[in-house]
Amino acid sequence: MTLTAPPLDEDDEMLVPPPPPQDFNDGIEAMEVVGQEETVSTVENYPADDTQTGKFTWTLEHFSKINLRKNYSESFTVGGYKWRVLLFPKGNNVDHLSIYLDVADSAALPYGWNRFAHFSLAIVNQYDHKLTVKKDTQHQFNARESDWGFTSFMALQEFYDPTRGFLVNDTLVLEADVSVRKVVDYWAYDSKKETGFVGLKNQGATCYMNSLLQTLYHLAYFRKAVYHMPTTENDMPSNSIPLALQSLFYKLQYSDMSVSTKDLTKSFGWDTYDSFMQHDVQELNRVLCEKLEDKMKGTAVEGTIQQLFEGHHMNYIECINVDYKSTRKESFYDLQLDVKGCKNVYESFDKYVEVERLDGENKYQAEQFGLQDAKKGVLFMDFPPVLQLQLKRFEYDFMRDTMVKINDRYQFPLQLDLDRENGKYLSPDADRSVRNLYILHSVLVHSGGVHGGHYYAFIRPTLSGQWYKFDDERVTKEEPRRALEEQYGGEEEFPQTNPGFNNTPFKFTKYSNAYMLVYIRWADKDKVICNVDEKDIAEHLQIRLKKEQEEKERRRKEKAEAHLYTIIKVARDEDLAFQIGKEIHFDLVDHDKVRSFRIQKQTLFSQFKEDVARELGIPMACQRYWLWAKRQNHTYRPNRPLNQYEEAQTVGQLKEASNKAHNAELKLFLEVHFSPQEHIPIPPPEKTKEDILLFFKLYNPDKEDLRYVGRTFVKVAGKPTDILEKLNEMAGFTPNEEIQLYEEIKFEPNVMCEPVDKKFTFKASQLEDGDIICYQKAYTREEEELYHCPDVPSFLEYVRNRQVVHFRQLEKPKDDEFCLELSRQHTYDDVVERVALQVGLEDASKIRLTSHNCYLQQPKPQPIKYRGVERLTDMLVHYNQTSDILYFEILDLPLPELQGLKTLKIAFHNSKTEEVSVHNIRLPKQCTVGDVIHELKGKVELSSPNAELRILEVFYHKIYKIFPSNEKIENINDQYWTLRAEEIPDEETELGSQDRLIHVYHFNHDSSPNHVQNFGEPFFLVIREDETLGEVKERLQKKLQVPDEEFAKWKFAFLSLGRPEYLQDGDIVASRFQKRDTYGAWEHYLGLEHADMAPKRSHAANQNRYTFEKPVKIYN
Repeated sequence: MTLTAPPLDEDDEMLVPPPPPQDFNDGIEAMEVVGQEETVSTVENYPADDTQTGKFTWTLEHFSKINLRKNYSESFTVGGYKWRVLLFPKGNNVDHLSIYLDVADSAALPYGWNRFAHFSLAIVNQYDHKLTVKKDTQHQFNARESDWGFTSFMALQEFYDPTRGFLVNDTLVLEADVSVRKVVDYWAYDSKKETGFVGLKNQGATCYMNSLLQTLYHLAYFRKAVYHMPTTENDMPSNSIPLALQSLFYKLQYSDMSVSTKDLTKSFGWDTYDSFMQHDVQELNRVLCEKLEDKMKGTAVEGTIQQLFEGHHMNYIECINVDYKSTRKESFYDLQLDVKGCKNVYESFDKYVEVERLDGENKYQAEQFGLQDAKKGVLFMDFPPVLQLQLKRFEYDFMRDTMVKINDRYQFPLQLDLDRENGKYLSPDADRSVRNLYILHSVLVHSGGVHGGHYYAFIRPTLSGQWYKFDDERVTKEEPRRALEEQYGGEEEFPQTNPGFNNTPFKFTKYSNAYMLVYIRWADKDKVICNVDEKDIAEHLQIRLKKEQEEKERRRKEKAEAHLYTIIKVARDEDLAFQIGKEIHFDLVDHDKVRSFRIQKQTLFSQFKEDVARELGIPMACQRYWLWAKRQNHTYRPNRPLNQYEEAQTVGQLKEASNKAHNAELKLFLEVHFSPQEHIPIPPPEKTKEDILLFFKLYNPDKEDLRYVGRTFVKVAGKPTDILEKLNEMAGFTPNEEIQLYEEIKFEPNVMCEPVDKKFTFKASQLEDGDIICYQKAYTREEEELYHCPDVPSFLEYVRNRQVVHFRQLEKPKDDEFCLELSRQHTYDDVVERVALQVGLEDASKIRLTSHNCYLQQPKPQPIKYRGVERLTDMLVHYNQTSDILYFEILDLPLPELQGLKTLKIAFHNSKTEEVSVHNIRLPKQCTVGDVIHELKGKVELSSPNAELRILEVFYHKIYKIFPSNEKIENINDQYWTLRAEEIPDEETELGSQDRLIHVYHFNHDSSPNHVQNFGEPFFLVIREDETLGEVKERLQKKLQVPDEEFAKWKFAFLSLGRPEYLQDGDIVASRFQKRDTYGAWEHYLGLEHADMAPKRSHAANQNRYTFEKPVKIYN
């Protein structure tokens, strides 16, 4: 996938991709040139219109002897620019080979340089070029990002495997294809001005979504329906899919700048991680349309999705020799067309309606006619106004056990006539009066390979001759050939550079090709491409969005004029009294929550004081301002009052002189004094060098409450005893109350709060302006024991470390069960004891905790071991982030005991009832398989008391192992393989010397005639020395209890390494299984070929290893 870093909008903070072990694409820092040895490289250049393209080959010999962390190729030139390849042989802090394209002369280029390139990097497979690993991306190179590529290009384990063909004779061959197009400045380009349209911002890997949203937006009937979905002014876009989509479409229609999709993805219930996970356009299209169809029910636009996208086809089976036909009508929102083996869309439709013959051993079972020769096929009853064609560019390659991308040339017409050849695609019942002539509206393109890539769309919004390319934020006008011919795929041939030398023209595969086509029926074009204006948009939505635009414009203007203004933040006693003890406990104030003034820098400070007098009712003569200072211990305190010279300056001059951090803010404390009786502002007293301004907080251990009670001046030579009566008065105590004083010194990284000796002078106690004194009633030792936090230091320590933790049941990972206020310093035992108390459990050792994965927003896969961490802090940390979520389970035995046990999940197959029951067997890790069998016998129903059991390892419908009874269970893995227990049949215990115990598996050919797909339950079968297939079939039918008519369709074959050899009834089966105890015996088996009647399952186990990491889900 391609990660872009667009400039930040005023109201749109940049999403940062989560950094668990591997980033998707890493732009890395400029790196020094490293000398190369023993490498061979070649470079070819060839022109193509306005694009300069070149191919560079870098051959590195003696690869294992390269000890450099990073390796540069020699430079090569493409498009007049110098490039080089950067390679990390051992990975760039990952266990993958890391490869990047680098601007070779970036250090010498002028300020502000940039260049755009579309490139692919490939590790050549020297055994089979088809297995070459190639990845494709594009990037705007600049001084900040002078290299770009793939941190996780290929797993090192795979690369260094000598059998794979990537490293042969210690030699690596690396290829780089670079295309450079001379473009205008990427950032200066104005899509709205140039095209009338705006793009969508990429949140990290959401280009696939952006291309689909632009396509849907430009179906005007769809947009109008979205506008007419009922929403209210109280809805929030981040919680309402209809409102988020309305907002997005409105901004696409009326904004001058690219639009963010964050509200929409939040309304989907996605988090940041989802935004950096590339998904499938086809899958998102279906899920989104299903969700909108559901949201439209019961509204004025109900049925819009069906009206636009729904068509119907008829599946039929028609007998040839008797009058019998079976039909089934099905609806579709899109059609998946084969690309492989088809030259164009028409050939794909021909293949779609191709008739299949059911004859020979594959006859059709007609209800009252028995087995019959028949024709099977699909015909269309009607097509929708908007026809979405999903091209099957990605397929599962069974031979290579991986997903592959089909880059074959595949043509699609501008006009698509589905009535061709007398309506060959239509069913007899189809309405022939409807003219199914379609015109191309959109072409969605995937550029790259199966491991990732980039999506964009070519769209004709009004079906005119002008095409537009919607590539995330950038929209450009394009020639028709760029949307059509250039997206067919296939190979491209560059002209020979020296035609006279008869050298072979260079060909390269085009990795950018059409992936989804959207056609509009010509007869419905005026309905689909209708007029959409403001009258279609709800008034509350217009008001809301116009306010958003105005606010955005105000912030933009503020930002543009920020250099002319200073923000002055004024803290007062009222702020300290409101915040301390509620929002903060340390220091004096949170400056982000005090009154702020936006003042022009040229304004005199005296004028600012007039503004304050007018707004706050404090006369200028009664205002004294203090500058704040950040101390070396990271506290922030009032430092000194402004002098007359400073108050005569402009606001800008004062800010520059007093602000060493050079930010745009000036922070002040406003000191105001009031008359005792009238409580009106009076001028502040003169401050001399002998005066110290101290601030006071009062602590009440009964309520565990700390609050601000005021400030006062004290004399340097004075002592705390001089102000005890005043402090008691401020606290509301009696004049003679005994109190204890502490100085709040700092709180980072640890709390420091020390007693103040009342007999020492303030100078001797090293107190100065801005210091904080916390005080409380004095208690005896016995009284202190009554309190959780008896004194100020213990309370501040508690506040510093307290943490509210949200506890969730592991089985319900989305919902909070309860919250507990804990200390970060709590030990493992402290935490589980508090949880046990909360859930009413006496034995806290039965609580098991699991930490939270901050990036995936789910529990970590492994729970916390008993006393496996020291403190609560360790439980909450995940990489460089801290969570406030923990998951808990209540076990049926203490965790220390459980950790000494092994739990195996075993499926028992009952030979009498044919039922399968699942049992969790928990035994000490040092136990054996025999112990498991003994335990299992007490849980299941056996055919006889003397029946013997065995445990098998089953994976992908094959038996890989029979566990010996003496094998230790500690290392048995039941996470990926199924453990199956079954009774050992009597016939297996009495094997003759010539008998064979063979594997028997079910299989079919699935979609590929050369690939065998296993399914169902595998089993063992004893075959006798001279037993024919006919005799074995009788036993098999009886064992499996298959009806005659169904069993008659089955075929039988001996399979070795996936290749079937079909058997006849007279063949001796045992002759095919001559070798006994052969390694990999599971690959030599008797195969039962028949239809899989169970529900189809996708290749989910492989899917997450190759393309998209998890299915698209819209949660709300």
